[in-house]
Amino acid sequence: MEKYIQPFVDVCINVFKELIRCDIIAGRPFFIHKHDALHQDTPADWDISGVIGLTGEAQGAVVLSMKKDLALKLTDMLTGSEHTDMDDDVIDAIGELINIIAGNVKREFESTFRLVISLPTIITGKGHTIQWSGDLARILCIPFNLHEGNVFCLLVALAAATPPVSIG
Repeated sequence: MEKYIQPFVDVCINVFKELIRCDIIAGRPFFIHKHDALHQDTPADWDISGVIGLTGEAQGAVVLSMKKDLALKLTDMLTGSEHTDMDDDVIDAIGELINIIAGNVKREFESTFRLVISLPTIITGKGHTIQWSGDLARILCIPFNLHEGNVFCLLVALAAATPPVSIG
C-alpha cells in the first residue's frame, strides 16, 4: 500500500517546495469511509477544496482541502500580492495547485496504470462536504502541516476501473 501512498506525499512536498518555496511536513495518512466524518485530528470545516477527477485504468478523485486563511497565504505567496478574501485569484491558485499535484502523480503512476485527469473543480463554503462516488469505499487522507501550524489535507480515492462489458 505504501507504494501507492508515497507518490502523493512526495509530489505534494515537491510542489510546495518548488512552486511556493516552502517546506511542508506530511502527517500520518489514514483511511476514512466516505460516509464518516473526517478523522478527529483533521479539521472538517474547510473553506475551499480543489477537486480533480481521475479516469482510465483507475478511477476516483484527488482533493486538496484547506481553510480560508491558508488559501489566502498560499495565493499571496504565488502571486506576490496580498489577498484578503476568496477572490478569483484564490480560486485560480487552488485550482492550479491541485492540477499540478494531480498531473505529477499521474506521471508517477505511468508505469503502473494509465490515468486521465479532469479539469479542476473548486468548491467553496465553510464546512462544505465532498460527495464521493458510490464505488469508492475508502478515502485516504494525508494531512500536511505548513509553517505556523497551518494544516491542509490531500484526500485520495482510487479504485481499479471495471473493464467494459462486451456485448456479443
